[in-house]
Amino acid sequence: MSRTFEDLIVWQKSMDFVAAVYTLTARFPADERFGLVQQLRRAAVSIPSNIAEGQWRSTDSDFVRFLVMARGSVNEVRTQLLISLRLGFCGEKEGSTMLAQLDVIKRMLSGLVTAKSPSRHS
Repeated sequence: MSRTFEDLIVWQKSMDFVAAVYTLTARFPADERFGLVQQLRRAAVSIPSNIAEGQWRSTDSDFVRFLVMARGSVNEVRTQLLISLRLGFCGEKEGSTMLAQLDVIKRMLSGLVTAKSPSRHS
């Protein structure tokens, strides 16, 4: 049976994270709708999107390239969450929980990058 990106736990966790970002940003001030809300949502969505796109590429090196892009989006979201915390748009407890989720996703992406890196299979 062929595995799809939907079978990847890191993709599943990143999809859950996207839902959490949408829930969080729905409570941001209205004047942030086209600022931080849009940036946070777009960056969060790019994490599972890059995993999905990369998984269907023909080579492991292509997949790794997309995983690295997803990991970059994790750092972008982390920065935006930290900004949200500083501005008081997000509570400490919720922010800490989301940052911990991001750390798990980032570690999983790094592990997958290591496992799929072509140099590892030489």
